[in-house]
Amino acid sequence: QVDLVESGGGSVQAGGSLTLSCAVSGYSFVSGCMGWFRQTPGKGRERVASIYLRTSSTYYVDSVKGRYTISQNKAASALYLQMTNLKPEDTALYYCAAGTWPCSDTSDAANYWGQGTRVTVSS
Repeated sequence: QVDLVESGGGSVQAGGSLTLSCAVSGYSFVSGCMGWFRQTPGKGRERVASIYLRTSSTYYVDSVKGRYTISQNKAASALYLQMTNLKPEDTALYYCAAGTWPCSDTSDAANYWGQGTRVTVSS
């Protein structure tokens, strides 16, 4: 059984920073893709960042490039998302995901999902 548990969400003011963590169990960090998605009410999930586990190649949506950094820690079975210079439009429920979908693809075709952690950015 694969379990993904996100943590690190919270409320910050614009310009602030947060680091999200995803504790992973039951999923191999040898291959495949992991990523962070976000969702706001009335909208579908948006892929924010993803990383190929084998090569550590990373992909970002344009709106977060230069502000967000995705990383993995194989030894700790964890995925992270460092978020800096946060903006009110970054407010969303953030999900950790894992699977075999093409990492460069922006679709939400992941096989496994966490329950989400909420990020709120006030102006």
